Amino acid sequence: MITAVHTIVYTSDPDATRAFFRDVLELPSIDTGGGWLIFKTGPSELGVHPNTWEHEGQTGGTDQQFEVSLICDDLPFTMSALAAKGAQFAGDVEQAGWGTIARLLVPGASAITLYQPTYDPPATSQ
Repeated sequence: MITAVHTIVYTSDPDATRAFFRDVLELPSIDTGGGWLIFKTGPSELGVHPNTWEHEGQTGGTDQQFEVSLICDDLPFTMSALAAKGAQFAGDVEQAGWGTIARLLVPGASAITLYQPTYDPPATSQ
């Protein structure tokens, strides 16, 4: 049976990216050898989305096949706490039907969506 989800972030600067997850996001990790850190990310969930859509008269699409997002329960507080540790964000905070979202810049990698969901996430539900 499946026991967890393993997420991979591809980066041009593994040391900076690992330091960001370790020092800024403060995710616990283990060193599997040579500084190769594997981070504990806590509960997870998996959504399946179409790659093209129409909603309220607007159409859209993506070539993406996978995306990593981080969930929080208080987006303004989380953004402030992360910014105090040197985190940076791209663009403005946006409202989506599924939550309030920000784009967290990850050194050496793509931005990651940070959001406060408007639904009860199964990852954190009792």
